[in-house]
Amino acid sequence: MKLTASLDAVRPMCSFFHRLKSRFVRADSDSDSDAGADGERCAAAWLRRERGFGIVARNWRSPKDRRDEIDLVCDDRGVLVFVEVKARAADALVPGYYTIDLRKKRALRRAMGVYLRQLPLKPRTFRFDVVEVRLWPGGQRSILHFENVPLFSKHFRP
Repeated sequence: MKLTASLDAVRPMCSFFHRLKSRFVRADSDSDSDAGADGERCAAAWLRRERGFGIVARNWRSPKDRRDEIDLVCDDRGVLVFVEVKARAADALVPGYYTIDLRKKRALRRAMGVYLRQLPLKPRTFRFDVVEVRLWPGGQRSILHFENVPLFSKHFRP
């Protein structure tokens, strides 16, 4: 009886939080992940077609920590390129390049270090690029490619 009474006291609070969440969380959150996957496909195709990159891996996850992910690992004429893809609405207030904060950079460095350590033959050089896919209304896309974005210190060793 005591448990039933306490549940009855909590139900109105849960209902309140559910209504509050529905006002602030977008209903199309699944379409955000679809837009991200679509942006990665679009970026991979563009890099292959326009820049001549070879796609080595897509959505590579670290075996040590599955949260650490590299969107694209590419080969640019012998240079190993780690690519972070940001799909954004064309009218977004903050461009995708600037959404990569210190926390994300730390996670990327950690994942890239694991990736490099697990390679049997180490590359002579590697770099980090950002590809921003801007999604326009009506299905149009435009792509911005930022090459050699500073991520590693000059003394970085995997």
